[in-house]
Amino acid sequence: MDSFNATLEERFILVGFSDWPQLEIILFIFISIFYSLTLFGNTTIIILSLIDLRLHTPMYFFLSHLSFLDLCYTTSTVPQLLINLHGLDRTISYGGCVAQLFTSLALGSTECVLLVVMAFDRYAAVCHTLAISSWVGGLVNSLTQTSIIMTIPLCGHHLNHFFCEMLILLKLACENTGGPE
Repeated sequence: MDSFNATLEERFILVGFSDWPQLEIILFIFISIFYSLTLFGNTTIIILSLIDLRLHTPMYFFLSHLSFLDLCYTTSTVPQLLINLHGLDRTISYGGCVAQLFTSLALGSTECVLLVVMAFDRYAAVCHTLAISSWVGGLVNSLTQTSIIMTIPLCGHHLNHFFCEMLILLKLACENTGGPE
């Protein structure tokens, strides 16, 4: 229990691309350009789908949700990555890590369910119900997984990654050393 409480006060160090410091500025520029294109492209899809009445069909309804998901998903990880690539502070608070983990799990799960729903969509009348069920399913899945991983005591604070995700946090889980030797 002590290691879990100590982790709450700690900050995680996001190691990420620190093995190649000469590439960091190139990666920063490259990722910034593509992040800007992602923001512009998905925002354009959403706005056009809302403005043009001919696009008020189930396909564009779900495409708008998919674009919004992409906006949220990239925004949950890329800004922290850009900060780490550009600055000297490569840390993230425990709360920030939990929030990032929850958000990426929720949005990733929602995207999977939304893609399944899009594959089965045939009737405009059920669009809103299916979209809501995608969001609720993704949030429930994320809440469950985040709650479980955050109850595990963590040993250490070096994350060999550029954002908080399930497998990386599992690697920090303390092993039970109280067994027979």
